[in-house]
Amino acid sequence: MALYKVEICGVNTAKLPLLNNDEKEALFQKIKNGDQNARELYIKGNLRLVLSILQRFHHHNENVDDLFQIGCIGLMKAIDNFDLSQGVKFSTYAVPMIIGEIRRYLRDNNSIRVSRSLRDLAYKAIYVKEAMMKKSNQEPTIQELAQHIGVEREELLHAMDAIQSPLSLYEPVYSDGGDTLYIMDQIKDKKNKEETWVENLSLKAALEQLGKREHEIIEMRFFQGKTQMEVAKEVQISQAQVSRLEKNALRTMKQYLA
Repeated sequence: MALYKVEICGVNTAKLPLLNNDEKEALFQKIKNGDQNARELYIKGNLRLVLSILQRFHHHNENVDDLFQIGCIGLMKAIDNFDLSQGVKFSTYAVPMIIGEIRRYLRDNNSIRVSRSLRDLAYKAIYVKEAMMKKSNQEPTIQELAQHIGVEREELLHAMDAIQSPLSLYEPVYSDGGDTLYIMDQIKDKKNKEETWVENLSLKAALEQLGKREHEIIEMRFFQGKTQMEVAKEVQISQAQVSRLEKNALRTMKQYLA
């Protein structure tokens, strides 16, 4: 994917405007009052943000024009949903929106074709599994299922995995009083430990704005790379409480850094 080209989707990327903070704030106030011209200027003033995010997807063999258009959709969604009163930078809010939009596009347009034989084996396994459960009132293991069908365990696992629909990391798995837990909250990711903005920026001063419990949770989540479930077990509170405290702590830090 060539990102060195000057013109993308008819836009001369070398001549994209740059907006300072005062200009952005003034335009956003007009946008909230329904000014479409201000919205257009705000979009153009943030297209460089979309271009910077496209660098993360350079390994995909996708047309850069297509990804740029999808990124712009994410940018517009971010503009339409951004709340200036929260005290965070627009880019902080917009980046995950743009990334999410591009990832959804890549996921939906790059589905792996599953062979007929694999599908047949998977559906046969589902049928046999249900029959075995009705007979014994107990769910069979993969090994038992494979033996019953007459195939290798690895072959059956491959077939079952092939028909599974991919899930988004932003798929909600639990909600408690408005605090939603997502799949990504339950995954341990080395990137959270080594490469995220928490370690890339000098956050010592921002961390000092937090209470002892919030500081402890941020330390374990982003410096030690622990999942919310692991943190909850260690500090002896619920995962929903960890999620709530984490969101509050990040909000406090973002406001301090804004």
